Amino acid sequence: LKAKIGSVTVPDSQPATHQEELKEPREHAEIQWALLKLGADLGLDLWVARNDRGRQVNGRKFADLSRLKKELPLQFDEATNRTIEHIDVLWLQGNAIVAAFEIESTTSIYSGLLRMSDLIAMQPNLNIPLYLVAPEDRRDRVITEVNRPTFSRLKPPLAEMCRFLSFTSLRGAVGQVASYVRHLKPEFLQEISESCEVEEA
Repeated sequence: LKAKIGSVTVPDSQPATHQEELKEPREHAEIQWALLKLGADLGLDLWVARNDRGRQVNGRKFADLSRLKKELPLQFDEATNRTIEHIDVLWLQGNAIVAAFEIESTTSIYSGLLRMSDLIAMQPNLNIPLYLVAPEDRRDRVITEVNRPTFSRLKPPLAEMCRFLSFTSLRGAVGQVASYVRHLKPEFLQEISESCEVEEA
């Protein structure tokens, strides 16, 4: 595929293994739903990973969300859009991406990190917050992986662009802001998430 940086390959999204599907599909879908619903309540348009559009949580179908976009904005080249369309959740305002979320609930966290790093590599001037959403007990692992050399040598480094958001913080925030969520801006997530940057020893 053609991208601004030249010809690139964008791997197809790999389906989860049977073991992963059995392990935590409900929690992944629940967090995905929470992010989609929160984005809709903030008055934003939504995108959910193309291969997840048929999912539902407690009988509520992702596809029934009125603010869910059927197509991505055409502001990027084909290679970038192929990467973006598999990101777990996007919040959109008009044609602009306001925030991107990868949910890391299974053993391997690389697919989400690779999508985020591909996005930065192909669109280095893209200035949007990228959130890695995972259980609290995976925090250290996520931050360690984000700071691996392959990601830290990107310009800008992945850790500068990514923030860690725990499932617990997200669930707590959804409950706390329910009564006044319409008056919030998406940036409020900065307050309940943390930087993935680590200080060098």
